[in-house]
Amino acid sequence: MENQANIKFTILLKRKTGTTHDEYVKYHRENHAPLFSSLPEVEENVLKYVQCHTLNESLPGLPPAQFDGITELWFKDMAGLAAVFTAPRYMEIIRPDEAKFLDLHGCSFIISTENVVIA
Repeated sequence: MENQANIKFTILLKRKTGTTHDEYVKYHRENHAPLFSSLPEVEENVLKYVQCHTLNESLPGLPPAQFDGITELWFKDMAGLAAVFTAPRYMEIIRPDEAKFLDLHGCSFIISTENVVIA
């Protein structure tokens, strides 16, 4: 993915209360990722999809992580991003699945372009 003008959609994830970190990671990887990836809108518009899950590590002087993971999605443009997240199939299939393992009100997101400093 050489074109740095692509849109990057970063979703900061917080797991559902009562779900362990390991349960959250397993569900995100094994259930949610294949379900999300199966949507035609995703196949047509998502250039890259990466999941990141926090490690149980800390650094002196830094607070503990506030999120359990990150989803990173790259799109050619905002129209592609909108095509995925406004699709009826997304709202009917994916949104209810997200509620199974995520605290949807505790999640946040960033829409950005990348400025690669070291590659």
